[in-house]
Amino acid sequence: MSGKWMAALARSMLPVALASAFGILAGVAGAQTPTKPPTPKEIEARRAMGGYFPERMTNPNLTANPPHLIATPLDQIPLDRIRVPEGFKVEVWAHGIPGGRMMARAPGGTVFVGTRTIGRVYAVYEQNGQRVSKVVAEKLVQPNGVLVQNGSLYIAAINRVFRYDNIEANLENIPTPVDMTEAFKLPPEVHHNWKFLAFGPDGKIYFQVGAPCNACEINPGVHGQIRRYNLDGSGMEIVARGVRNTVGFDFHPKTGELWFTDNGRDWAGENGFEDELNRLPANMIGANFGFPYCHANGQPDPDVRVPNPCANTILPVATLGAHTAALGMRFYTGKMFPADYQNSIMIARRGSWNRTERAGYDVVRVTTTPDGRNARVTPFMTGFLDTAKNAYYGRPVDVLQLPDGSLLVADEQNGAIYRVSYSR
Repeated sequence: MSGKWMAALARSMLPVALASAFGILAGVAGAQTPTKPPTPKEIEARRAMGGYFPERMTNPNLTANPPHLIATPLDQIPLDRIRVPEGFKVEVWAHGIPGGRMMARAPGGTVFVGTRTIGRVYAVYEQNGQRVSKVVAEKLVQPNGVLVQNGSLYIAAINRVFRYDNIEANLENIPTPVDMTEAFKLPPEVHHNWKFLAFGPDGKIYFQVGAPCNACEINPGVHGQIRRYNLDGSGMEIVARGVRNTVGFDFHPKTGELWFTDNGRDWAGENGFEDELNRLPANMIGANFGFPYCHANGQPDPDVRVPNPCANTILPVATLGAHTAALGMRFYTGKMFPADYQNSIMIARRGSWNRTERAGYDVVRVTTTPDGRNARVTPFMTGFLDTAKNAYYGRPVDVLQLPDGSLLVADEQNGAIYRVSYSR
């Protein structure tokens, strides 16, 4: 490793040390401002690390939204608030899954659900004519990433990876997992490092390794990237760099190319920087998407500066709003929805915290050509946010298509999964 990137790596670790000194909660719930104004020395230290700047915000005392980690009773799930286009219907498909986030479906119909702060992975399945859930794994550090492949459940918890073989046949007696941590050799930093997993058309398993900070220089060989591996953890290859924090990606149904969401940095302003929807062209494996120097549609970072910051950077297909927390995404390939939904991208936006007037808290639909042109973002599933009260009632985090063409949407706030269907 070059001296330059050794120094960059050291700088990337500085926020962790400063977090303890300044009272910043960095990792589980995101950065928080202190309860008293920072001293000049603290401000200078934060500027040096590309830190946060409350003076850029209308409300300088913004803090992360507290997670809701108990089950929401069925009659309190805000189904009556949810709005979808004409002809669509929303129902509660499953509930009693506190903190439920990313989803993966097994061939027999079991849906596995990862979490972040509660440290569990659930299985949701049919039993005696009813849909039930049970804890498959617990006491893990942010086991957000789940994947089912070849009958095995893969769980990624920051740097630990476990494989549960023949999982659907053993739901009543969960087997001891195969610990694959040493094979994958993922870095241990927690900040922006909760995982999303996907299985590519190339037969590889895809992970991301987020930035260990809000905004700082990073070692591009370690952080701020998307990787792929063989299923046994061998053959690691970095397929995308300059990626701050993606918690959702999928492969185009026609081209097989990787598309992914990416969350913009905090404390740059109420309206900056916007989250992104990105496409990785097949002939540009290893390409750079800008972080930490270039954001959104080619905007330089005000704190982490280099000459020509957006040179040789792939700009997004579409921007998705500032601080909206665009997470899980899937291409829609089913036959239930109207024909013009074919190959649309459905994106769950968990919703803002680093913005005075809340934004997101919905599912949007993106239509675009296979090469990423003429992108159009439109609302699909709304009602979780009351703009008049600046209050939210749900936090969509992931979407998953069922074999019948309906769509599941995971709501972390209420520990529920909705099913969206369409009738002609």
